[in-house]
Amino acid sequence: MILSFRKLLPFCALGSASAALASVWETAMPQASLAAATTDAIGDASVWTPNVFQAIILGMVQGLTEFLPISSTAHLKVVPEVLQWGDPGVAFTAVIQLGSIAAVLSYFWEDLVQVTTGAARAIAKSDYQAQDFRIALGIGLGTIPIVFFGLLIKFVFAEFYETRVRTLIVIAVVSIVMGILLGVAEKICSHKRDFSSLSMSDGILMGCAQALALIPGVSRSGSTITAGLFMGLERATAARFSFLLGIPAITLAGLVELKGALGEGGDVSWLPLLAGLISAAVFSYLAIAWLIKFLQTQSTWIFVWYRVAFGIVILGAIAAGMLQNG
Repeated sequence: MILSFRKLLPFCALGSASAALASVWETAMPQASLAAATTDAIGDASVWTPNVFQAIILGMVQGLTEFLPISSTAHLKVVPEVLQWGDPGVAFTAVIQLGSIAAVLSYFWEDLVQVTTGAARAIAKSDYQAQDFRIALGIGLGTIPIVFFGLLIKFVFAEFYETRVRTLIVIAVVSIVMGILLGVAEKICSHKRDFSSLSMSDGILMGCAQALALIPGVSRSGSTITAGLFMGLERATAARFSFLLGIPAITLAGLVELKGALGEGGDVSWLPLLAGLISAAVFSYLAIAWLIKFLQTQSTWIFVWYRVAFGIVILGAIAAGMLQNG
């Protein structure tokens, strides 16, 4: 399979986000090192256990931001800090994402049935050029990068990630960078390809962009929709395929963290977690339905300006001492 240079352009652009992080980490490291020196376990000093009301609010934030290109991770980090609740932690955040998965499965059930049954028929007939098979294979292969790097972070770089990457400065700068990239994709690319034009290579390339979402502030839907626009997809098609591609990744992330959140040593009780899941499911469904309809007639500029403003406000609040980087 030969990928054209044009299709690789989004990843040349998206890669600049990682380059920007190098200087950001230099800024964040002193504060992170101090935090690491005052706690015996990762995040113990700042991670708190939400009650039912707080879990519902966090579920609403998760649901409204998971599928909008504005980063649910960033908002689940920033909103509790602004409300002076603390950091809910990676485990709780990942588990309530399962509510978002329930919503996307419900909304795209017909699409999933079509792709799955179509891929199965193609395999039975050895018709490996069938579109449903190529889309299914693209989703499968596109999930590999985020799974690989996610496991690498969890089991090898967990302390570095928690203390030096999940910081408000990183979130702010990355939000601005990704907002600018979305604006570039909106401005210079044609958006003419519909869902019927999707191929396996689209899934792989969008999957590479999805892996960038492991950096807080990137936004899984934001990076994949941006990549889709760079590849010439219609806005609604880019969003639709982004949501389908995210199903395996978000599901795996939630299941991997489920044991840690509820098993021995887990601090999250069933009732708040259930409340957060239901809240996330309801608001995720509403966000999906609204975004698909919105992008059929409107551009993504509202999200571009929101992301840039979001990052600037966070940086300003940190500089003014209203928020602490951490």
